Amino acid sequence: MDVTEKASASSSDVNIRGAASSSSSEVMNGFSRTKTSLPTGEASGVSKSKRRSKYRHVAAYHSKLQHSSLSRESNVPASFLGFRNLMVIVLGTMFFSRYGVLICIRCHDYRKQDVVLGSMLFVIVPCQLFIAYILELAVARRVKETVGRKKKKDKSAEVGEREQREFRTIWRFALSFHILNTLLNLAVTSYVVYYYIHHPGIGTLCEVHAIIVALKNWSYAFTNRDLREAMLNPSAESALPEIYSSCPYPRNITLGNLVYFWLAPTLVYQPVYPRSPEIRWSFVGKRMFEFISLSIFIWLLSAQYAAPVLRNSIDKIAVMDIASIFERVMKLSTISLIIWLAGFFALFQSFLNALAEVLRFGDREFYLDWWNSSSLGMYWRSWNRPVYLFMKRHVYSPLIGRGYSPLTASTVVFLVSALLHELLVGVPTHNMIGVALVGMLFQLPLIAITAPLEKMKDPSGKVIGNSIFWVSFCVVGQPLGALLYFFAWQAKREVFNQPLFLKSGTVVIILVKLSSESLSRHTDVGSSELRMEINFSEFLTSRNQHYLWF
Repeated sequence: MDVTEKASASSSDVNIRGAASSSSSEVMNGFSRTKTSLPTGEASGVSKSKRRSKYRHVAAYHSKLQHSSLSRESNVPASFLGFRNLMVIVLGTMFFSRYGVLICIRCHDYRKQDVVLGSMLFVIVPCQLFIAYILELAVARRVKETVGRKKKKDKSAEVGEREQREFRTIWRFALSFHILNTLLNLAVTSYVVYYYIHHPGIGTLCEVHAIIVALKNWSYAFTNRDLREAMLNPSAESALPEIYSSCPYPRNITLGNLVYFWLAPTLVYQPVYPRSPEIRWSFVGKRMFEFISLSIFIWLLSAQYAAPVLRNSIDKIAVMDIASIFERVMKLSTISLIIWLAGFFALFQSFLNALAEVLRFGDREFYLDWWNSSSLGMYWRSWNRPVYLFMKRHVYSPLIGRGYSPLTASTVVFLVSALLHELLVGVPTHNMIGVALVGMLFQLPLIAITAPLEKMKDPSGKVIGNSIFWVSFCVVGQPLGALLYFFAWQAKREVFNQPLFLKSGTVVIILVKLSSESLSRHTDVGSSELRMEINFSEFLTSRNQHYLWF
């Protein structure tokens, strides 16, 4: 055999082996077009050998330094989602075994009148902003006319002292109308909710809407006043933020600008806001799904867990059984905390982000990490950023600018906030008993006590401050307030099957105050709203007023 034949034979041998290898590869990959493969015995022997080498008794399971999951040295943070699920299951099992299924989808406590009046208020309340718009539009036109005449006369945009006095006078009149507009809005809404809307949930929505619109009106009026002064009297002190340059005064006084501010998730008016480039509808859908799911979750918790605890607390509060009241507060604290956290996420994370996405509102810092607050002051700066920014811009900072001390300015801020909280809670529950007002004012000494803890370098100080925040606000404050308002609401709205006879001379908080006429109406035997057997000798009578002491 010559060299050519040997080379041909070698090449043929290589081609055959390559084809066999290729065929075997195709078989292993599951795409074979031929039936060429390794013998079954050899293939099974190879696979068994590999499997035995992998699962031998000499595998090195301890081959590197590792730490326990709960140790500080662990590189992977521990997740406690399983414990959360366990607590939810235990809580649900406990309440279902004790109270049974209390949820009734068809049952509701609202009336047709509540829905009709609530809808009317939602339509009427925003008219307050349009009244403010008409006022500001009239003033803006006056400003344009004055500046235009000044430019034609001496080629200068500066306004003289006489015009300045004129606009200050105009502002005083406009401010009077703004105040009247705001107070009238709150008064009408509060009156309708207090006397004609029975359901506290519908009443709360109406009152929240009225307060939001009132704060927006306040911000709209004062911001435009400062924009107007900056235009009439330009100086270094009155320099405006750069972001406002794209919409200077009075070009911002338009109906579209006002409507955007009305819908925007902020209480602070600006002519221009940072805007996102586009709307992500998938993001909106996810946030709205979260909002609806959490709303249903809150309703289920309230009906199944919170309501039984509140009802079972009525007789304890009526006889002032302090030990039992404390036990009820502790039991309610867990449920109220879960409801509150779910409500926080539903409102600030889900709903406001969905609204901001639809409006392309760019600044979405609606909250900070308030759960890590080491003081009460830090909590109020982090928890509800829209309200905090409003109070800082329109209440706190102007008072500081006028020479008041930070303590005085903070006191005024909390006084305004306390009044609004009392409106928000007392009006829908038809009981202005002052619990929300006192609770808000009680925050001031707690802020003073926990402020040094926030500044401590030692981590233990922050831990103590955070613990004080959780205990005072979520473990005691909210459940106790819920008990008192629920008791007062039940005392006026629910049917008591047993008489409430109390010892003479018991001195406690006045929860129900009825005039002689309303007392006779509510205690009438034929009244379908409220039937109570009342021992009139236990009443304290003063100036034709009857005080029912519980």
